[in-house]
Amino acid sequence: MWKRYLHQVFLYVLVLAITVVTFGPFLFTLSTSFKPPADAFEWPPRLIPRRVTLENYEAVFRITPYFSQWVVNSILIAAAVVVGRLFACSLAGYAFARLDFPGKELLFGLMLGSMMIPGQVLMVPHYLIMSKLRWLDTYYALIVPGIASAFGIFLMTQFLKSIPRDLEEAALLDGCSLFRIYWQVILPLAKPALATLAIFAFTSSWHDFMSPLIYLNSVEKFTLTLGLNFFRGQYVDWWTYILAGAMFANIFPLAIFLVFQRHFVEGVRLTGIK
Repeated sequence: MWKRYLHQVFLYVLVLAITVVTFGPFLFTLSTSFKPPADAFEWPPRLIPRRVTLENYEAVFRITPYFSQWVVNSILIAAAVVVGRLFACSLAGYAFARLDFPGKELLFGLMLGSMMIPGQVLMVPHYLIMSKLRWLDTYYALIVPGIASAFGIFLMTQFLKSIPRDLEEAALLDGCSLFRIYWQVILPLAKPALATLAIFAFTSSWHDFMSPLIYLNSVEKFTLTLGLNFFRGQYVDWWTYILAGAMFANIFPLAIFLVFQRHFVEGVRLTGIK
């Protein structure tokens, strides 16, 4: 009993320490975003500001007229990526999990192998392709490559394998086509996996900095993550403004996670990727 009690205490202390380490930067960002610029680097740092001000949040809209447009751009791009990835990955996952065709195992292995290729290796080929398609400085360069995801296909494949085939066979006896089975039978049962994939797709697109930096040139087309770099200058960095803008960047992914939290946990548990 004594050893088990110590073991539980140790686990609680370890979880608390990990929580502090992971949640600490968010608390620091939130606290500093309400501080005057003169108090941003005070030592020792204060978690609760001595003077609370909304000047930083007002400044991000006052300094640049494009801040609200950057937020809208990020929402539209992330929403398009989510919709496209859910459809493409669920359709590919349905094919790998439920259909039999020549070379399926080989294609699935090659798809999984592509997950080991670093994204930095593909930057130059992607840029050349976007240039040939004349998609530079357009949102197509950010949306279309983000639709296909090897991880998303793997996630959907693993989840769809757990659905009983009796439902599919009953639908075939009723005269349903394969696409109708996918759309009306399989997808409604795959809500946990779809919610998990939606969260991953939204956060990866929302926080993407490198792709907008490479493909976008017009300031009014910037995403929020790229636009925050506007507050960094050659001689002066407005850190309180950057952190205030970062809070806007964190609100939407946090809201998406809170809305789909139950489905996200269930999807991770059922797909066995934890």
